[in-house]
Amino acid sequence: MEWKLDGSPDAPTWQSVYKVMIGSIVPRPIGWVSTVDEQGQANLAPFSFFNAVCPNPPHVLFCPMTRGTDLATKDTLANIRATGEFVVNIVTERLALAMNITATELPAGVDEFEAAGLKKMPSAAVRPPRVAESPVHFECRLAQIIDLGNPGEAGSGHVVIGRVVHLHVDESVLFDGDKIDLARLQPIGRLAGSAYTRVTDLFEMVRPPSQIATARPKLPE
Repeated sequence: MEWKLDGSPDAPTWQSVYKVMIGSIVPRPIGWVSTVDEQGQANLAPFSFFNAVCPNPPHVLFCPMTRGTDLATKDTLANIRATGEFVVNIVTERLALAMNITATELPAGVDEFEAAGLKKMPSAAVRPPRVAESPVHFECRLAQIIDLGNPGEAGSGHVVIGRVVHLHVDESVLFDGDKIDLARLQPIGRLAGSAYTRVTDLFEMVRPPSQIATARPKLPE
């Protein structure tokens, strides 16, 4: 099958494109994003369009779409626009059910922490709380929001890029000081539909050595 995505009458719907995307771009890490509104009301929601950007300085991104139910901006995005802060909490297997509860579309003002029976933990550098039960937290300040598609149209989205200003990692999932033990972390990934995956079947390949000369720092003249 060939689909020409140029807006022509015979182009597939955005829903069909979405199904192909989430069925083939897998597994996707889950960013469990906590925010607060201007009054301090907490919100917590998972996003599987999530990933790292770079480590120096450290940035992460996630991509909330326009809500299809009522074409409204998601509370997470509205809160970040208002406050410029958020926390990404890593989802583990034992937190999967709680994460799924926070994926529920709830009216504004409902605290997903309370709905899912999760504990709030104060952050060190930003206002939104962390999920106490999660072993890894990235406290972020907003760097940039890129709006894609027509505002208020179903299927449109936003790229939210945050600079990580504080990082928390529980000692129980660390080894050698700065490496994550996947067997202890037990992260889960998002597939299509209602499917998720565990990180249990691993294989290794050594990356071939670089064929590019090592960059040398420029010396002062």
